[in-house]
Amino acid sequence: EVQLVESGGGLVQPGGSLRLSCVASGFTFSYYAMTWVRRAPGKGLEFVSAINSGASNTYYADSVKGRFTISRDNTKNTLYLQLDSLKTDDTAMYYCRKHPYMNWVRGVPDNNYWGQGTQVTVSS
Repeated sequence: EVQLVESGGGLVQPGGSLRLSCVASGFTFSYYAMTWVRRAPGKGLEFVSAINSGASNTYYADSVKGRFTISRDNTKNTLYLQLDSLKTDDTAMYYCRKHPYMNWVRGVPDNNYWGQGTQVTVSS
């Protein structure tokens, strides 16, 4: 059974930082690209970032480029997202997702597995 457990969210002031983690189990983590997506209140699901299985390539939404950094530790089956220079628009529930391929392919839907998410709230 695929499980994705996100953590690390919280309340932070604008300009602050957080580090999100996602521990994966139930599949061979090192074989698959992984993504982070988010859902803000009253809005749809938004792609945030992706990373290939071997971490050779990373991808970012324009809205977070230069502020967020995705990484992974295949020895720990863990995906990370470092959030810096946070803005109020970054307030959302963040989810990690398993991609169906080793290399992330834009436009290809992630596998339909969901964790509980981790809430990031940016407010002064």
